[in-house]
Amino acid sequence: MRQYTLDSGPARAPRESGFLRDLNPEQRRVAEARGGPLLVLAGAGTGKTRALTYRTAHLVHQGVAPDRILLLTFTNRAAREMIERVTRLVPGEAKRIWAGTFHAIANRILRQHADRLGYGTNYVILDPQEARDLMEVVVADTLTDLTSRRFPKREVLLAMLSSAVNTDRGLKQVVEADHPQFQSQLPQIDQVLTAYLAAKVEMNAMDYDDLLVNLRLMLEDHDDLRGAYAQRFQHVLVDEYQDTNRLQAAIVALLSGHHRNVMVVGDDCQSIYAFRGADVRNILDFPKLFEGAEIHRLQTNYRSTPQILEVANRSIKHNRRQYEKTLAAVREAGELPAFVALADADQQAAFVAQRVLELREEGVGLERQAVLYRAHYQSMELQLELQRRGIPFIIRSGAKFFEQAHIRDLLAHLRVLFNPLDRLAWTRVLKLQDGIGNKHATGIFQALASTGDPWTALLNDVVGPGLPGRARRGYARAREVLLALGRPELTGNPAAMFDHLLDAFYAEHLRQAHPNAEQRIEDVRQMAHFAGQFADYTAFLEELALVESVSAEEVVDGGPTDEKLLLSTVHQAKGLEWDAVYALHLADGQFPLRRALRTDDELEEERRLFYVAVTRARRDLYLCFPQWGNDREQRRVLQRPSRFLAELPHSRGDLVETWRISEG
Repeated sequence: MRQYTLDSGPARAPRESGFLRDLNPEQRRVAEARGGPLLVLAGAGTGKTRALTYRTAHLVHQGVAPDRILLLTFTNRAAREMIERVTRLVPGEAKRIWAGTFHAIANRILRQHADRLGYGTNYVILDPQEARDLMEVVVADTLTDLTSRRFPKREVLLAMLSSAVNTDRGLKQVVEADHPQFQSQLPQIDQVLTAYLAAKVEMNAMDYDDLLVNLRLMLEDHDDLRGAYAQRFQHVLVDEYQDTNRLQAAIVALLSGHHRNVMVVGDDCQSIYAFRGADVRNILDFPKLFEGAEIHRLQTNYRSTPQILEVANRSIKHNRRQYEKTLAAVREAGELPAFVALADADQQAAFVAQRVLELREEGVGLERQAVLYRAHYQSMELQLELQRRGIPFIIRSGAKFFEQAHIRDLLAHLRVLFNPLDRLAWTRVLKLQDGIGNKHATGIFQALASTGDPWTALLNDVVGPGLPGRARRGYARAREVLLALGRPELTGNPAAMFDHLLDAFYAEHLRQAHPNAEQRIEDVRQMAHFAGQFADYTAFLEELALVESVSAEEVVDGGPTDEKLLLSTVHQAKGLEWDAVYALHLADGQFPLRRALRTDDELEEERRLFYVAVTRARRDLYLCFPQWGNDREQRRVLQRPSRFLAELPHSRGDLVETWRISEG
């Protein structure tokens, strides 16, 4: 074979991206930045997404092939929104960009190369409940004595494993630091977790952590694949880099190792997810890890009034480990934030409820107001007060739509079709039928799996004749449902699959088992409507496996809810904004939480939480301090204002206006 090399020819003049005129100078510098490692420090409300989107569009406009751009985000929704924006700027190009969450991109790559790690490419992705179920099975199979002393529950075991892989720590270190009560059982814990990892490989399954762990292993252990993907991605862009854990940061480094054209965008002042494994050191140490990194700052805030930003700026300056930046407001001056001194939590609730209605009368709808708190229990009194006054509200928490039992039951049927070796899905499907419990479900699955091809064994009914009466009838019904579900006219129409399951048996099952059967049936019908968007059931399952934050209301209503006041922890409010924000329980020990003050690092993260809460407000900010509270023994105690308020300058009157409450 003869090698023929083309020379590069005359250099092409860079093309002007006319749409960059839409950006402010800070954002434009980011969009037009040279190659190499880039750190973009994007303060709250400064147009982070806009800068990242225009940077991506500018690269495409300059001739970078879209499929050589990797855009990593933390939600699939964020990825879709960015691609939609890029499409508007450079029509017809953006759909080829590799964009998605870390997990989605890992899944996309592993689907091509999972065999390198001992998996089939049709591996199933275990959701959290299925991971718990598998862990329960593994514990029972691995340990013979669970009664002589307390052993960690399945949720704790999974948390240990997840913490170890996401924070790049050994199991021994995790147990000693986070679960010291189980140190004496470390050998048994290690035995169980090893068996859990083996069980997943055996059933051709990965949990969410495995997607990232296995991608990293593949890139580290297979030079050819690492080289191929590092060369493929000419530019790697990462959103919300302050929220990455050590595992994700390692993947970013591996994927950008060839060109070193890596741009990470984030705000160290909004790094608030250490409890999930996020490590603020990733963004703080980026210039050390990527030598020669260029640093850009976005400090022009489009969200809040100057008065609100002044409180945020003054507070966050007390953190020692941070990049210096000062948010500057575009909006005109407004009212001073209110420091509201209240008698107790009940008066706090009464104040918030009344003020919410007053602002509503002034034209600020309930949906444009939010109540934020450090922990969910801190909203209890307010919820009762809102109910008494008939003020509709929604809590940003609770079970996700696809985690509900009745939804999981039907998804299990589809998973059996997708991966007939999925033991958990088989167990769930079989146990829905009368006469089949754990014992028979396990025996049926083992008999099917022992043939090497469970689906063919189901077709040939090699199991049914050997079962006792009730179990045989239940199995026959499950078999009939599954075989009908596997017909091509249904597998190519996921909406019809759910209709079939309802009609075949599940609507009847719900009516017999649940008092709110009609509501559950309606949930299934709404899911069928959602599934109708996909070409076939495998595409639908792929999407569900990677969906991260779809609530029941979002799926059922398909759009904005009616006017409701939002109640939320600060963690769940990050990335959102409202005209009016009420921050509750700003007392030391409540915000910051007492249990989060063991180290200086924890205190700094609590201060970042306060910073996030303050910067959610556009126009009105109410900092609520109940003077009386209860201690751990539920005794009434006098509280001190949060140190985050106390450490503001003594001329606090220039920063906030004190409101004294009197009973009318």
